[in-house]
Parts: sequence; structure tokens; C-alpha cells
Amino acid sequence: MSDMFDAPASASGVKVTDYDGQLLLITPQTVEKDIPTAYGPAEAVTVKLAVLDGRDAGLEFDGVKIFQKALQGQLRAKVGTGRMVLGRLGRGTAKPGQSAPWLLADPTENDKQTARAHLAKGSTPPF
Repeated sequence: MSDMFDAPASASGVKVTDYDGQLLLITPQTVEKDIPTAYGPAEAVTVKLAVLDGRDAGLEFDGVKIFQKALQGQLRAKVGTGRMVLGRLGRGTAKPGQSAPWLLADPTENDKQTARAHLAKGSTPPF
């Protein structure tokens, strides 16, 4: 009989920006401070992430760090609540001298249906 258990997968190297234009279901878990980066200490929101449509539909990751400030602002209030945030990843409008921020657009009714169908596939939420 083969072993039915897999070792936990690592989320290292997962970048939320790789999923531009795709519908994401995100569960914010923690806010981490003073994370060492090439640019000095940084703050990040650590999340569980599910990609619900597009070329990467079905991918799920745990422990993804969100360093983008605008995205952090959209997620921070939900940290520790168990609530999921649903939105389509895209770029906002750039301020002069800055790059356009990464943001989650409000979900449409179709997006919500997609998320409900995803969650209904299991007896419990994916996280």
C-alpha cells in the first residue's frame, strides 16, 4: 500500500504579482515586521492564497508574504478574523514618480459564484 500523505509544500518564492488579472481568494493570517530583505527590514501580511481562475486556477499556497503596501492595506483589517478576501488582482493608478500599486478589485457576482463553487468542492474551506 502506498503512503497517502504528502509533506507540506513550501510557499517560498510565491509572488502574488505572478497572478495579475486572476481571481484570488485570500485569508490574511498575520502581520510580520522586520523581515530581512535585500532592501532592508520590511513588513508583510502573511496569507493563505487560492487562485480561482485563469491559467493558474486551482493553485493554493500557505504562508505567502504580501509586501505590497496597498495590498497590505486591503488585507490588514481581516488578519486573525478567519474572514476571506475575494478580489481580482490588478494595478491601480500610479502617482507621479511612483509605480502603479497592486490592488484587489471588488469581486463581481460571477466572481462570488466562482468562489462559492470553489469552496463547495470540499466539506470545509480550503484553509
